[in-house]
Amino acid sequence: MACTVTLTVVFLCGAVVGALAMNFGHQRLHHPGFGTPEAQAVFLDKVKKELDLTPAQSAQMESILDDFGQYYRTVLTDGKSRILQILNEDQRRKFERLLAQAQHP
Repeated sequence: MACTVTLTVVFLCGAVVGALAMNFGHQRLHHPGFGTPEAQAVFLDKVKKELDLTPAQSAQMESILDDFGQYYRTVLTDGKSRILQILNEDQRRKFERLLAQAQHP
């Protein structure tokens, strides 16, 4: 009986530790998507630290990244719109599903 209880406790502890490790690893592996405000903020923080930017340089870098982010989102939106125009209804549904899968692998 003691052996069964010990094995059960060890198994449950292992399951809890494994779940926590998977959650921690999952969060670290999934970075914000390129071109998103979250990714931009992460990149800006890294650049500020790595390059030791002055406050003026940081402000300019943020402005440049804002412009780039807006440009990137515009290109994506325009590209998606143009693609949808050439597809039939069934293809559009499949394409939308592919995009959703790409955003949340």
